[in-house]
Amino acid sequence: MTIKSSQTLVSEALKEIKTISSDEAYTMVNNDQCNLIDIRDIRELQKEGQVEVANHIPRGMLEFWLDPGSIYFKEGKLDMNKEMVLFCAGGLRSALAAKSLMDMGFKKVSHIEGGFGSLKNSKFKIV
Repeated sequence: MTIKSSQTLVSEALKEIKTISSDEAYTMVNNDQCNLIDIRDIRELQKEGQVEVANHIPRGMLEFWLDPGSIYFKEGKLDMNKEMVLFCAGGLRSALAAKSLMDMGFKKVSHIEGGFGSLKNSKFKIV
């Protein structure tokens, strides 16, 4: 049996998804053009802090919370017409998550290069 490595999956996803910088994300948030979504685990948020304006959706629940047909759908949590801008700690999980949302049919999806590590050194307020 041959399986693809996680790095291969990330590399393939990066070829298909839109990657933006933390500065681009900051501009989009300030212009009310996107949903900023932190997909890190709750323990990571507690340990490292979080972006004040971000919505937290754990990676394991992302597809379920954004699927209107799912019993886990979070009605009104996000503006489904805006771009979904995802980030994790470093950019690997968010690349896979962005690809998954595209596979679901979302057209406006991106992820932040460098993830939370990049956001900590940007204009975003960390709480």
